[in-house]
Amino acid sequence: QVQLVESGGGLVQAGGSLRLSCAASGRNLVNYGMAWFRQAPGKEREFVATISWSWSSGNSYHADSVKGRFTISRDNAKNTVYLQMNSLKPEDTAVYYCAARYGGTSVSQNQYTSWGQGTQVTVSS
Repeated sequence: QVQLVESGGGLVQAGGSLRLSCAASGRNLVNYGMAWFRQAPGKEREFVATISWSWSSGNSYHADSVKGRFTISRDNAKNTVYLQMNSLKPEDTAVYYCAARYGGTSVSQNQYTSWGQGTQVTVSS
């Protein structure tokens, strides 16, 4: 089982930036796909970004709503995945969750078996 802990959320003004971190423990993440999802009040949880987790290579893709603004990345040595969020908008306000699954990347939340506790991101207008 993989334990995930998110950090870096907070309150920021529109147009500002935040970097979320997701630290993994309990298992080496080679061959694990990682992702960020978010959920705003009254809305369904939605996909944000995903990245492959390999010690030798990587690949990533992002939801249309965040392309060009958010970037998912990893630091294999630290067993950590990041979400750099730039040009934040009020509609980005949500609880952001880190997720992991064995076998590759996915945009579907039901394919992820490990989840962090979530970190709140609030963007003021």
